[in-house]
Amino acid sequence: MDFMRQEEENMKRKFNLSDDDYKLIERSTLSKVIDFIDKTDVIKTPILLFDAEKMIRNAKLIGSGIERAQVYYAVKANDNIDILEKLSKIDLGFEIASDGELAKLEKLNVEGLRIITSNPVKTPLFIEKAYEYGVKYFAFDSEAEIDKLVKYAPKCSVYVRLIVPNEGSEWPLSKKFGVEVDDALSLLIKAKKAGLNPIGMTFHVGSQCTNINNWESALNKAGILWAKAVEAGINMRCLNIGGGYPIVYTKSVVHIENIEARINTLIKRLFPNDIDIYMEPGRAMVGDAGVFVTSIIGHAQRSGNAWCYIDVGVFNGLMESVGGIKYSYIAQGHERDGQFSSWTLTGPSCDSFDVIDKDVKLKEPQVGDLILILSAGAYTLPYASEFNGFKIPQVVFV
Repeated sequence: MDFMRQEEENMKRKFNLSDDDYKLIERSTLSKVIDFIDKTDVIKTPILLFDAEKMIRNAKLIGSGIERAQVYYAVKANDNIDILEKLSKIDLGFEIASDGELAKLEKLNVEGLRIITSNPVKTPLFIEKAYEYGVKYFAFDSEAEIDKLVKYAPKCSVYVRLIVPNEGSEWPLSKKFGVEVDDALSLLIKAKKAGLNPIGMTFHVGSQCTNINNWESALNKAGILWAKAVEAGINMRCLNIGGGYPIVYTKSVVHIENIEARINTLIKRLFPNDIDIYMEPGRAMVGDAGVFVTSIIGHAQRSGNAWCYIDVGVFNGLMESVGGIKYSYIAQGHERDGQFSSWTLTGPSCDSFDVIDKDVKLKEPQVGDLILILSAGAYTLPYASEFNGFKIPQVVFV
């Protein structure tokens, strides 16, 4: 009887998952998503289902393996106000880059001392507003930025952005910002002479960094700058190691515990034992806590190619797919008879640029079928626009 009842329940479920599906995302998160779908009569897609408990577990793990680490969530990864509110209630800070991000934290009454800004090139309006709000720590990597900070945030504490290798990162960040060691030293000295308070340096190994050696290269280079700055009379006390921790999209990645063990060992070897360590996780905090639920809105065969259209695309949620991020998909109907074949997955807009992925394995898709896009909690909604009139998906907590 119990077996019969279980079979009936399975038939009611919109997704019949395999053990392999649970290898791509934490079981509890995916189970919450599936339960929500099964209990909801009509799902208005696309929506981002978000597991706040998973996010909080991530927040407590990140930095736990590095002595004296102070964690600042990179708001750009997901600036949903409800997500920020939940994070504001635990012991971490926030890293921001604009007056828009500042306004959200101000709405939540986050104190200025819990906020830093590591954008090396900021608008004068943002600098002024942040300084007035109580933000005291600013990144820089040019003389022009020193001039702005002197004018709009006098005597603030500053840390210089050092350029470091980004090989092995799926979203490199090494070209737009940062300077080499000698230039960084010169800027620290100039900042001090201009009346600012130079306290250290920052770097970024690249977002979704799957190469653990990047942190070693970066820290060795940072150690050289640190020694030169101390010799030049700069009171160095802050090492900001940025973000870059990877999450699982389509394959396994190096674990946070292993990355932090390596980082901690290097810091102890290369730097004084009483300095402050700042870090700015974004993707690793929220990425694998979110799952997009989307609907198939069309399919077609064109010139021998199979096209599947869904109601979220690069413009209203999946912009990172253009830059090389590959997602994992679970499609409704995988249990149907028939063979898997390769499909080009594309969004709903009338722009041919709106292509999410190629060679996605699907059985014959049906209009109305749901597709889950895993680990979609980071850099999806913040990038999204309402281009072509398609709405930005709402966030629903599960």
